[in-house]
Amino acid sequence: MRALLAALLLLCLTAPLPAPARARAAAAARKKDASFPSEVQRALNALVRAELAKGSYAGLSVGVLHGGMRWVQGYGMRDLTQQLPATPRTTYRMASITKSFTAVAVMQLVQEGKLELDTDARTWVPQYPEKPWKFTVRQLLGHLGGVPHYDGPEAAENTQPLDTAAALALFASKPLAAEPGTKFVYTTWGYNLLGAAVEKASGQGYGRYLKSHVFGPAGMRHAALDDQRTRDKQHAVGYRHFRGQLVPSHFLDVSSRFAGGGTRASVEDLLAFGQAILQHKLVPAETARMMQASLSTREGQLTDYGLGFATYPLRGHYMVAHAGGQPETTSLLVMLPAEDVVIAIASNLEGEAKRQRRISTRIIETLLEEGLVRRDAHLVDPVDAVVHEGLARLFTYGLSYHLWATRGPGALPEPGDLSEAFTRMSALLDRATIAQDPEAALRRVRDAHQPREGSLLIRVGAHMALTLEKTLGPEKLREYPKRGALAFFTDYLAACEQVPCPAPLRFSEALQKDARHFGEVWQRAQVAELRRVRLDEVKDPEALWPALELATANTALHPDYVDEMLRIAGLLGKRGRKEEQLRWLERTVALHPQSAPAREALAKVQAPGTQSPQAVPAATAPLRTTDGSSPVPDDAGLLPASRPAPQPSQERAADQGG
Repeated sequence: MRALLAALLLLCLTAPLPAPARARAAAAARKKDASFPSEVQRALNALVRAELAKGSYAGLSVGVLHGGMRWVQGYGMRDLTQQLPATPRTTYRMASITKSFTAVAVMQLVQEGKLELDTDARTWVPQYPEKPWKFTVRQLLGHLGGVPHYDGPEAAENTQPLDTAAALALFASKPLAAEPGTKFVYTTWGYNLLGAAVEKASGQGYGRYLKSHVFGPAGMRHAALDDQRTRDKQHAVGYRHFRGQLVPSHFLDVSSRFAGGGTRASVEDLLAFGQAILQHKLVPAETARMMQASLSTREGQLTDYGLGFATYPLRGHYMVAHAGGQPETTSLLVMLPAEDVVIAIASNLEGEAKRQRRISTRIIETLLEEGLVRRDAHLVDPVDAVVHEGLARLFTYGLSYHLWATRGPGALPEPGDLSEAFTRMSALLDRATIAQDPEAALRRVRDAHQPREGSLLIRVGAHMALTLEKTLGPEKLREYPKRGALAFFTDYLAACEQVPCPAPLRFSEALQKDARHFGEVWQRAQVAELRRVRLDEVKDPEALWPALELATANTALHPDYVDEMLRIAGLLGKRGRKEEQLRWLERTVALHPQSAPAREALAKVQAPGTQSPQAVPAATAPLRTTDGSSPVPDDAGLLPASRPAPQPSQERAADQGG
């Protein structure tokens, strides 16, 4: 019966919205706080239930706002022992999303002239000892101040209520982790310094300031500091995974991380906060632009983090987000300023970051991309991989920044000499040059959006988006997140025939040929039955394997199914169906020979306990900015002693929590 129900729900998820539903959605958008059309509500509910059906969970609350329409829903139990359901009203620990609240408070005080962004932060927190280098409020907001993060379990496991002075004393004697401005060092302790600065500048306690200047004006009726003594009956009991079971979370008093991870709220509160940010109720548009723009290191490398928010392009959308994870909770807030979308997700189960990201991705696909599943491309040839990644990055940086600047509060870098920029882009994706050293070429492509490289990808891609908008119209531009990078590029070439574009702005003939070839191969490699559903969401994926194998046979470019196939194999393994698990892992490697995760998973099953194979060279790694992952901090606050320290390239994607 449960399987039948899941199948019926999946039908709601995978079916495209009919034209009347889209018309009703447009009409509803003109009403304040209107409900989504019933078809959309069923699709949203189905996608959440489909994700929850894949593994155990406790309680989960989800909320979505889009253009004045609203949907909120609770799933599972906020208290497993008492069998109390999770609802939109349920409050959860917000963990690191607290940093976004703190950042708003700081920027309000900056607007009032009570704080300054670019002066020594110790001006407002004189009790913090002087260090070898000074750091500013702006650097603290962007995790560029060098203040360290938790450096071991004992630093993160406080169980006693602490005031501001005691919370600062926990790390006051610790040295800076890096020279300010040189390195992104995600830090909850740095945000505690900002909380102390808010108290000094405002003359109010941190919690009182939030209540009167952030929570109140935003309409966050149930948000507060997470004081164990004042929790109401709607607050969720926290759980964690332990030996295949859900058990109560370890006790943690979060007053020790008050401004970096010490609040609680409901998803309704989070939606209200996100809406207030997008509507500039808490800070004006000019300030919102500053908060949503990525900072960069002294060497001109973007951090994908602004002032209190992670901020980055994803498949042509400009994402402004934050996540949180600590004992008792996992939380996620996602905003798309250009599309007027807010997504809020909170759970009372630890370690749910990947599941919440998948849910948020499916929500975006449902609301903005007609439910089409967006997959990365898998390419076998290393030269093809570099060229294709360059086209993908032109699309995602160009479209997202253009939309953020024209539909949101954002701003673009100066266009500069566009002819020279387009010529450089063609040279960067020249096959002969790439073939000499594909790995070095890939690094150059992946650096081409950086300020130190003149923001090349952003400038060129944004001009392409502007040309498409002028030629095809504003609404046509909204189609590219679902149509993808190759359609964006080839449509630009067609638009250049109409405008017409100067010769240097048409790219090289070789690059034009590559893009058209990729587009033709990509279309042939699609499986119709998988356009609106993931393989691991299908009731009988085995029945679809022949079609998938046929579509991807003898092609060097096809959709990447690694994650979906690994999830199928993982579920089979949990059910004790080892032979089927092994078969799916072998298929995954055969279909994606360059995939390190696929080969590692197969090796673990074939020879448990043996060392994983060597990682795939960088030239064949997938494009991080389009694969659904993000630099949003999401890890739990308690650090197991056996966990290795994050490598520099992982720091933005794997913070140690709020």
